[in-house]
Formats: sequence, structure tokens, C-alpha cells
Amino acid sequence: MQIKGIFFDLGGTLFSYNYGPRDKSSKPASSAPKRMGGGLGFVLRELGIEADPADIGASWGEANRHVGQRYGRESFFLHRDLFRDTMHHFLADFGKTPSDDLLDEFHLRQRDAMVENLPIREDCRTALQDLKARGVYLSIVSNIDDDYLYPLLDKHELEPLFDHCTSSEEARSCKPDTEIFHYALKKSGLRTEEVLFVGDSLHHDVAGAAAIGMRSARIVEEGIETPLTHGLEITAEPTYIIKHLTDLIEIVEQNDGR
Repeated sequence: MQIKGIFFDLGGTLFSYNYGPRDKSSKPASSAPKRMGGGLGFVLRELGIEADPADIGASWGEANRHVGQRYGRESFFLHRDLFRDTMHHFLADFGKTPSDDLLDEFHLRQRDAMVENLPIREDCRTALQDLKARGVYLSIVSNIDDDYLYPLLDKHELEPLFDHCTSSEEARSCKPDTEIFHYALKKSGLRTEEVLFVGDSLHHDVAGAAAIGMRSARIVEEGIETPLTHGLEITAEPTYIIKHLTDLIEIVEQNDGR
């Protein structure tokens, strides 16, 4: 069946989770929050929390696991709520309760850090331009809030390359819930069997696409692990595995029914 449209995940797919080399003097648990920007550091300074970086990293990781497991069972949530609840859980380890103003500032700093630092894949623009030139319908279908999605696209001038973009906030559905896939399909006017979904997550992207009978391509990157998805099981395998976005061009050619 000819591939007439490709729906892309955002983080880990069009954008890489490779933020560059870690500081070899720091442990992974303590370095990960730093690499996402100054939001966490800002909160620690504001509340006067001084602790060993390893303890901070361990508490932050535990908060992510605990809150992520609860939210992972929901068919829809706003990520700003997930991040706020994660911070609440994290600060409870230090006997602190954040104010709404502090949480708002944390959210803004975290968002700005991601927009500034999340690296676009080197072949992203080349792949999208080539696919678009071949007449392939291109879409973003992402588990992200609008205030993350559109600033990222604006920074890299990507939005004109897509026929449409769908956030989980707009669809009121988070992958692997099938509603967001149906929502995007309705926008595109394409049939399920005509679309290839490209993502990095076996849980969200591959399983969600498979649940409605959509083919998928999973992008893998050496040394990069897909963020853990708590409370979800892997229920499907991808149709294709790719290492580069430009690999999609060959897949489209192989499925050209003309």
C-alpha cells in the first residue's frame, strides 16, 4: 500500500534527546536535570535547599517515576500538570511545599530551556523537504502542550513544512490513546492504511499506531534510550526500524504503488 502521509512524533524523533556529552565528573542521576536547564536549580535556590547532587538526582528520578506511573494510566493530561505534580512530589522529600507562583516560574523556565536546548536532528529538514517534494502529506502528532510545540517549531522554522500539527492538548488525547490518531487522520483526510507513523517510543508511538491498524517506523539512536513510560506495556513492534529520518525516503519508494 502506497504511503501517502507520514505522521511524526516530536521529541526523540524530529528532535533528538542527545544533549551532548555528559559531564564525566557527575553521575547520570544528578546531571540529567541540569541538562534540561535552570528550572530545577531555580526552585532549589528559591527554597534554600542544599543537598548532595546525587540525592537531588535520586529524589527527582523517584518523583518522575511515581507521578509518571499515575499519569501513564490516563488517556489525556496536560504536561504542565504532570510537571507541577512531579515538583510537588520532589519537594516533599525536602519538607517543602511550593507556591503556585513558584510552580508557574518553574514551568516557564523548564519550557524555555527545552526550546533553547532540544537539538533538532541533523537530517530533519532535508528529510522533510524531500518527502514534501514527493507529495507526501506531513504531520506532527505529539504528546506535548501547545506552549512547547509551537515555540520549538517557530525556532527552527519547521511549521511551513507540515500540512498540519496536532498536540495532545488540542486533541484532548495522549498517545497511546487512539483518539489522537483518529483526530489527526480526520484532519488529513487520509485512510489509516495510507499513513506511516514515525516515533521513538514503543509504548506511545508504535503501540498507539498499531491499535488503529497504522504502520509505524521506530527511530533508534545509539546511546540514547527512550524515556521510560511508567504504567504502560509494550504491545506492538514497529513495521520498520530506522536510524535516520532520511531512511524514510527509501521506505516511501518501496511502497510506491504507482
